[in-house]
Amino acid sequence: MALTIFILRLVVYILAFPMYLLNFLGFWGWICKKCFPHFLVRFSETYNKQMASQKRELFSNLQAFQGPSGKLSLLEVGCGTGTNFKFYPPGCRVTCIDPNPNFEKFLIKSLAENRHLQFERFLVAAGENMRPVASGSMDVVVCTLVLCSVESQEQILREVCRVLRPGGAFYFMEHVSAEPSTWNYFWQQVLDPIWYLLFDGCNLTRESWKPLERASFSQLKLKHLHAPLSWALVRPHIYGYAVK
Repeated sequence: MALTIFILRLVVYILAFPMYLLNFLGFWGWICKKCFPHFLVRFSETYNKQMASQKRELFSNLQAFQGPSGKLSLLEVGCGTGTNFKFYPPGCRVTCIDPNPNFEKFLIKSLAENRHLQFERFLVAAGENMRPVASGSMDVVVCTLVLCSVESQEQILREVCRVLRPGGAFYFMEHVSAEPSTWNYFWQQVLDPIWYLLFDGCNLTRESWKPLERASFSQLKLKHLHAPLSWALVRPHIYGYAVK
């Protein structure tokens, strides 16, 4: 199987050579940063419809982690277009962080549609380095479809633990690598290099549950799921929450 994957990957590299050339010259990243938010608006709408019940289940106990002030301070890392806003409880104080500044105008639109939230600020930064967010200042951190594309999963989880107050929670929902020896796993391995370019650094083959299990959380509630999505390659999912 390894030889077949190698050959098919080589074919993919050849067919996608112009894209790789643009990436080498530094143009492809700029194109992705401009275009990806427009794609994500459409994708997120479909994803929310197909994953609505799982998201409602995931976020059903957010209110249990509100701080002494009586309000829930929530940081969403890799907020994208604000697709999770409608699942947050009324009065929730939301801070958003994303490395792509082109998402801000989409966030403003999402906030206008979700006036039950109290918006704090939008920060342009990577999840691995959230220095503008004070240590121990958040009741909850949310991260959905983000661990697939970060540079270092271990570093972002360290930052999550830093910004969470003691007893705060980290909520996640991520697509992950399929079970080995399945056709889904085979095609994930073949298409991962081109997928990375097409979808702004997204990886198909990450086993994101492993760094979560190694992180310094006191509790971890994690479920594996074969998601009811149209795209088979991203159906393997994990979701749940971890308590600091």
